[in-house]
Amino acid sequence: MGEKTEKVGVGFPIIVTFDRDVKDKAAVESVLDVESEEAHEGAWRWVSARKVIYRTKTYWKPYQKVLFTARLSELPGNTGEKNVSRRFAVGAKNISVVDTRKHTMKVYRNGKLAKKIPISAGKGGLIRNGVDVYLTTSGTHLTMGKKAVETMTSSWMGVTDPKDPRYYKEEIPWAVRISDSGEYVHQSAGYYQYLGNSNQSHGCVRATPAGAKWFYTIAQRGDVVKITGTKRKLQWNNGWSYWQLNWTQWKKGSALKG
Repeated sequence: MGEKTEKVGVGFPIIVTFDRDVKDKAAVESVLDVESEEAHEGAWRWVSARKVIYRTKTYWKPYQKVLFTARLSELPGNTGEKNVSRRFAVGAKNISVVDTRKHTMKVYRNGKLAKKIPISAGKGGLIRNGVDVYLTTSGTHLTMGKKAVETMTSSWMGVTDPKDPRYYKEEIPWAVRISDSGEYVHQSAGYYQYLGNSNQSHGCVRATPAGAKWFYTIAQRGDVVKITGTKRKLQWNNGWSYWQLNWTQWKKGSALKG
């Protein structure tokens, strides 16, 4: 959930992790409440015996406060257990659209085009278990966090020997994470001639220094980044990519029926 006063994006999920396996998921789910200043429809989805995630049917309306409460004291056998609550604020509606064929990222704030940034996406060409891991994944991503400088290495693809020609270790500025498979929107480490012209990355979305810094500055966890144009589909459980499921599919993960 982050800090109580955190300002988040319109796609932000509420993720609850328990310290033990939940045996009666329906009972636990029934004491999890989400209240927002603007009306919304949402549902929980269990992804493991210890983790449940809340997603809205449509994006949160911007500029409102949301309160999550877990009324754990009401569960049978939980006498003495404290209730838990967290607050967050939904900020601006940031929707970014990355077109890997046109090599552009258009960032819309509250429905208006705020900036068009030249980019370079994944070049493809490295097949692992039938998947081209050098391709950027197409689908609806959410921003998961950001760092002013992120250390990026080739270890994600099993390359740790500096003598290997595929090895790399770089300090990358303005890195905004958008998946669990190593994808970021970040400043290109040189190679500026490819931005807006061709796809040359290992899967990340490389941007100009000015564009990457601007995007980093406005980025909130839960902002939407839609990527199109590649043959590699984003899996719904890769990071926070829960919007890859339609509403009917999402609700099937709830322990409460009807």
